[in-house]
Amino acid sequence: MPVNWSVMTKQITSISTSDLRILRDLGKRVAEAASLPEQDEKAALWRQVNRLRAGRPPVLVWIGNNAWTEIPEDRLVTGSELSQSYERDLRRRLFHAKYVNDDRVITDSVPVPLVMRHSGWGVDAKFTAPAEAGGAKCYEGVLRTFKDLDRITPPVVTVDWEATNRQLDAVREIFDGILQVEINTHWGNNYGFAPMDTLAIWRGFERLFTDLTDNPDFVHEVMARITAGETGVLEQLEAQGALHLNNGRGEWVGTGGLGETDELPAPGFDGQVRLRDVWGTCAAQIFAPVSPAMHEEFCLRYERPLLERFGLACYGCCEPLDRKLGILKSIRNLRRVSISPWADVAVAAEGLRDEYIFSWKPNPAVISGQAWDPAATRRRLREFLQITQGCIREIILKDIETVRGEPKRLADWLQIAREEINIAYGIYF
Repeated sequence: MPVNWSVMTKQITSISTSDLRILRDLGKRVAEAASLPEQDEKAALWRQVNRLRAGRPPVLVWIGNNAWTEIPEDRLVTGSELSQSYERDLRRRLFHAKYVNDDRVITDSVPVPLVMRHSGWGVDAKFTAPAEAGGAKCYEGVLRTFKDLDRITPPVVTVDWEATNRQLDAVREIFDGILQVEINTHWGNNYGFAPMDTLAIWRGFERLFTDLTDNPDFVHEVMARITAGETGVLEQLEAQGALHLNNGRGEWVGTGGLGETDELPAPGFDGQVRLRDVWGTCAAQIFAPVSPAMHEEFCLRYERPLLERFGLACYGCCEPLDRKLGILKSIRNLRRVSISPWADVAVAAEGLRDEYIFSWKPNPAVISGQAWDPAATRRRLREFLQITQGCIREIILKDIETVRGEPKRLADWLQIAREEINIAYGIYF
């Protein structure tokens, strides 16, 4: 979600004439891009994939925040935090439309995140951070004994509708007559949870892994409490009318891929969004080295009941899941599975076939490495397309944290991907 939610929770006062002019100009350019016929074609492509219908795999490029600093088109010129939040969003859409031209659907709307108050879990993570900006943190672990578990309190979430509507009116005034303005939940309508990763932060990574054999009851108890709390948060949002559909244009779901589908909302929808009307997602990145049996015992048994309350479900992020597809298929509404750079593509293809979306994440090192190697990129894409014939595929290049000062690599990579897809489908120009 490009818009800064922390900014939106503050009172919007006024916006300078200069900022207003810049935002409205950017908004007009985005609206123009959103009106092009190609957006309808891209949206249709996502509906096809999400319906599990064979066809050309869509391709997305997600640029990390660090890499954006190397892209001149991302330079901000507005003054206030609010203005910069929307300016950043609009400029990035325009960059994708003009220079990358992937299968992202450019939309003519901007979000206003809900103003919500979250009581917290009663547990605060402790970590040691390195001096280097963006360096890896070392989590110390704050849950040491069963007694410490009494500190975990189910979160209470309250929507401040009065403040939300003030924000809505203020943003509508900025983009009046140019872009639609829509309320979103503060994470961009991408309803996700990762309880095992939360436990790892609260317990400490090394201690968690020894717990699996030495202290299994501890893991089970914490996972039960975390998933109960996550369930409670979603139920509170549902009861307050604070859920929003994520099956439309430009809605990012899971850890890659767009959620446009005509299978949602579920039957009986009357305008009040329920969990069964939306996509949900879960990941357990910390469990990458854990066996399928342990993943089922300590993780999936707690995640599955919550995931199955959604209309459609996604699973996974950066963890390799090729050897765990057998247990993941037990999720009744599973539709999209993330196959990371560390997974065996052939094993994943055999497991997913045409029954689930094969959400392939190529290694971002092809873009971020010291040397750009188009030939190696082409070989890897061609190999993937050959091995996964018969699968329902999407290609999501993400986690790009540097382009080595060469933003053109992004467009070059996409051009190679397009060419290889055309060859795979017998399309020649």
